[in-house]
Amino acid sequence: MIEEMHMFAAIVEQSSMNKAAALLNLSQPALSRKIAKLEQDIGSQLFRRIGKRLELTPIGQMTYEYALELRQLHRRYLQKVADYESAGRTSITIGASLTTLQTTLPDFIKALNGSHPEFDIKAVTGKTHEIVTYVREGKADIGIVASRIEDAQLHCVPLFEDHLLLVLPKSMVVTDKGMLGIQDLNGLPILLFSKGTWYRMLTDELFAKYNLQPDVRMEIDSFEAIVRLQHTCRAATLLPQSYVREQLLADNDLTVIPIRELAETKRTTSLIHADPAALHPAVRLWIEELAARSKS
Repeated sequence: MIEEMHMFAAIVEQSSMNKAAALLNLSQPALSRKIAKLEQDIGSQLFRRIGKRLELTPIGQMTYEYALELRQLHRRYLQKVADYESAGRTSITIGASLTTLQTTLPDFIKALNGSHPEFDIKAVTGKTHEIVTYVREGKADIGIVASRIEDAQLHCVPLFEDHLLLVLPKSMVVTDKGMLGIQDLNGLPILLFSKGTWYRMLTDELFAKYNLQPDVRMEIDSFEAIVRLQHTCRAATLLPQSYVREQLLADNDLTVIPIRELAETKRTTSLIHADPAALHPAVRLWIEELAARSKS
């Protein structure tokens, strides 16, 4: 139908079937057959013939406006293709905070490679404020941080919400009630992430809010190490929901105990970037796709 729309627009703009046929390098009968097919597909007449003059019907006018939109869309598509071809492979540097490095970034890069194999991906890590600085100074094209960023120089695209989960070894009997309340964390042997990340700050805020004093056995800067040490230390831990996978629980003989108050420890993981005009067109298009997906 796109081809017929192009021909239909040419007839309208030339105000003549014969002139449009010459412009399109077609015979007049062949062009007439194309328009007849378009009318058949739409289910409505596009022209009225008044003497020797063609006049658009109301449906014809709407169809012409639609044909113009299609033309613009096609031009934008061709321009994007040209941008891709002229640039070749695209190098993109992603800044990730320590927590997102272990939770979000692996899946993020996998999805990015799947949808845009032409990207050469590099990563730099640091604390959230460091990633914000990297993006602001152009040392990273985009940043993935576990928070919303309010910065006049940056654009922030919310991706998803995360919260804490209580994870413990299946063999560790902590209650016969089947469920725990937030106060049951008092005195509970627990492994925590090292201080300085949003995740640890969120954990400390939780303890302060409910006046909790768990039995902290270790503070480690690796979720993987925490999970592996849980059985050895017979200790629980608090992990971001984005890190916890069914396979991870099964492989390490762990379980999640629901606690209502933990579902309220929400933090938004966001993508940040500077001036969109400074980004490669392919990167800009991909960010637009992510933004649209996060709203759906």
